[in-house]
Amino acid sequence: MQRSISERILIMERNPYSTVSEAYRLLRTNLEFCSPDHPLKSVVITSSVAQEGRTTTAINLAVAFAHKELNVLLIDADLRNPVIHKLFNKHNRGGLTTVLAKQSSIADMVQDTSIANLSVLTAGPISPNPSEMLSAIRMTELMEELKAVYDMIILDTPPVSHVTDAAVVAAKSDGVLLVASAGKVKKQAILKAKAALNHVQANLLGVVLNDVKPKRSKGRNTYEAVES
Repeated sequence: MQRSISERILIMERNPYSTVSEAYRLLRTNLEFCSPDHPLKSVVITSSVAQEGRTTTAINLAVAFAHKELNVLLIDADLRNPVIHKLFNKHNRGGLTTVLAKQSSIADMVQDTSIANLSVLTAGPISPNPSEMLSAIRMTELMEELKAVYDMIILDTPPVSHVTDAAVVAAKSDGVLLVASAGKVKKQAILKAKAALNHVQANLLGVVLNDVKPKRSKGRNTYEAVES
């Protein structure tokens, strides 16, 4: 039987002892040591272009932190093409957009998941002006409110080179991770994304290189990668 999308994406739950799961745990550890004096409490996950594994990284990193018995909130801040509610089989009648519009409370919109210590805030109904909603003072206030409740907040956002949403949210967060798909994304796209994040003075924590494939070269394994 073919696995569902959510089963394939939730690697940390499906196969917690795999090399991929270990890579997510290593990423979690690296983030914990990024700022020892001021621990990170909110991290934005974005990419330069679409389909680079941004959402998969956000979900599994959130699960990795939850496995450490931290109180974790995963937010779907992709208000244009939200998918978190589908992957976790949650309703999307309300969510981030209705909270920002003050149509519902955060307490009513946060939903528990089957994974211990992990909750989700779905995107909510699609807004006609997502960038404006995310840049509003209400989003800044919401982030501060959530930091008082959760140990770690992971935000999944759209590609930073396509729209301003990711850069706007990154500027309101403690740090941002840029996901890059090896062999797919061009160096110029990564540099453009980095420039967009620097423009809003976001704290770029690093680049997650995704889909690295081994290849034979002179009788030994090497890896394809994108320079950054």
